[in-house]
Amino acid sequence: MGADTPDPSEPALERLFYRSERVRFVHWEEFSGANAAVWLTEFVAILSFVTGLSNLSQPDPAFDGPLAGALPAEPVFLQFTGVLLAFVLMLLVFGLRRRKRIAWYLTLAVLPLATVLPLTTLRPMDVPLLLAILLTLPLLLVNRSAFDRRLELSSLQIAALSSIIGVGLYGTVGSYALRDQFGGLETWSDSVYYVIVTVATVGYGDITPLTTEAKWFSLSVIVFGTGAFTVAIGALIVPAIEKRIATAFGTMTPTELTLLEDHVLVLGHDDITEPLLDELGTEVDVVVVASDGDDTGEFDDRNVTVVTGDPTLAETLDEARIDEAAGVVVATRDDATDVLTVLAAREANRAVRIVAAANDREHVDKLEAVGADEVISPMEIGGRFLGRSVLDRTSADSLFDDADGDTE
Repeated sequence: MGADTPDPSEPALERLFYRSERVRFVHWEEFSGANAAVWLTEFVAILSFVTGLSNLSQPDPAFDGPLAGALPAEPVFLQFTGVLLAFVLMLLVFGLRRRKRIAWYLTLAVLPLATVLPLTTLRPMDVPLLLAILLTLPLLLVNRSAFDRRLELSSLQIAALSSIIGVGLYGTVGSYALRDQFGGLETWSDSVYYVIVTVATVGYGDITPLTTEAKWFSLSVIVFGTGAFTVAIGALIVPAIEKRIATAFGTMTPTELTLLEDHVLVLGHDDITEPLLDELGTEVDVVVVASDGDDTGEFDDRNVTVVTGDPTLAETLDEARIDEAAGVVVATRDDATDVLTVLAAREANRAVRIVAAANDREHVDKLEAVGADEVISPMEIGGRFLGRSVLDRTSADSLFDDADGDTE
């Protein structure tokens, strides 16, 4: 007889309170999975920032590393790379947390660049950064399959980004071609500098147009540049603001649902949905997927978005933005439906944490086998609390308080 099969000869209380199961002491996937790779990348970004500041504070930096001979005689620009790459890596961490494939590619390209500084200076304080990068790169490569989400941009967002790139190229190439008509502009780096300070409307005055043609060119860069950035702000930043406003006012439209991210997705509507929503509170956005026949009127007074549809269908899960969800709760009235729902949710998002409720304790193992990270049996928990309450003569509220204290 298996270890998980109850023995009829055992007392009821013993079978209720003492369940034989295998407990793992170390969850190796927590140290070698995608989350670990993201945390290590964030740690590299922090180390790069600290290392960059340390090098910037050196009045006379020494370049004694193995790459010093392959770089220019005075590689002063290297002192800035640590801080600059730190900001770039922090932006990429934002994409890695959302499992974006383009963020994975860019991180693999930026991390080797971050090794240039420690390999050039080889100061003792730079060695931890080098070691952290050498540890992060293989971990990212091993977890390549976890970063499989495409970067979804609207046509307006693509146009906005393309216009910014176009203005940058237009200003850089054009100013370099007209360099004889500018004062203080001689190299490609001068052209890039000129475009940035002109579009930003800073205008230090160190590079000035000397001819009418150069002046008209500068005006065109100002007009096109400010217009491109205005459109980019409207296309990239305003949707995030709209998402927050839509969340604050309750139910979202299908268009507003596309703005959701890091929300908790509740698949199914059961008796435990109400206490579940009470526990979640207002700390996170919540989307409930309910079938057509479910009564969802009880959610009218709650800050909850309801999507009507079959939770076992990929189309419904896509509409509820499961690819951007921080967690999924599966709780229907039927364990067979729960199994299909867990399968559909795991297929739609392989990295999201899925917690399922088993109506029958005998189906716990089946839900775990199809992809649920955690399976909870409300009936078993209720039976345990009943037993403790009758034996210890304590109220149910005190038992819940004790359970909350044990988890802190």
